[in-house]
Amino acid sequence: MIEVNNLIKFYGDHKAVDDISFSVKGGTVCGFCGPNGAGKSTTMNIMTGCLSATSGNVTIGGYDIFEHPIEAKKLIGYLPEQPPLYLEETPREYLRFIAEAKKIPAKSIKEEIETVIEETQIKEVADRLIKNLSKGYKQRVGIAQTLLGNPKVIILDEPTVGLDPIQVVEIRDLIKSLGKKHTVILSSHILSEVQQMCDEIIIIAKGKLIAYDTAENLEKLLQPKVTLEVQTDAAREEGELVLRKIEGIEKVEYEEMEDGLLKILIETTPEKELEIRKTISLQLANINRAVLKNDKIKANLEEIFIELTNPDREEESE
Repeated sequence: MIEVNNLIKFYGDHKAVDDISFSVKGGTVCGFCGPNGAGKSTTMNIMTGCLSATSGNVTIGGYDIFEHPIEAKKLIGYLPEQPPLYLEETPREYLRFIAEAKKIPAKSIKEEIETVIEETQIKEVADRLIKNLSKGYKQRVGIAQTLLGNPKVIILDEPTVGLDPIQVVEIRDLIKSLGKKHTVILSSHILSEVQQMCDEIIIIAKGKLIAYDTAENLEKLLQPKVTLEVQTDAAREEGELVLRKIEGIEKVEYEEMEDGLLKILIETTPEKELEIRKTISLQLANINRAVLKNDKIKANLEEIFIELTNPDREEESE
């Protein structure tokens, strides 16, 4: 559905986008992550035809965004970081204006507007002035305008920025629902959200593509070590005695919890993980101690992001 090939963008002598290539298949929700100045917004603006590229090309549904801009842009709904809203209009009035600008047939406009109002759940505020709406509702109105014309591709730049926690959850659920009908690309600094919402994740830093994979595969990429968490009603001395007999443990931390349980964090290798988990459970059971938790701790996306975009890591690989 989306193909980005050897994309380069200079601002004067500054290379904002450095030879990026990736493809996103139809029906995918793809997260676009990177620190400030990484080139996310520049890449999105090029993908939507709002900005020219120094070199490289972008195709949307088979149409080159530069050679066939009208055909390509008909397939795109775009929400920039600052929603382009007319504050003195109501959502319904604003959506009519956008529908006309998109050249949606006049006979279909009313139905289209009602459809996106329902889909983004803004019916109760559809006839209030946009300037009087909460940030969350303004963001929903911005997303509603991207859906007019039923584009195949939805591109959202920082859709949850500035929202409170409840609004973030609401917008997250909305984006998940959009992924059932559209190909969605979204950028975000809230990386844990990207991990929850997206099928695939692109990470860029200093204009370069650093990683493009599923969250699960990115975890595996950066987990040469595995951390296990065990919670038991054993005393610390008992836990230490049990673990002393188990091979393959490289590091152990103990924490006596307020509820009387002992939390044990164990660092090992992926090859030894399963054997250690089994052995711990059996050994604690042999001394009549319960195991209330025995799980592998997943790397969160923030840790992956910091590791991948760490300049020291790049120097080590050279």
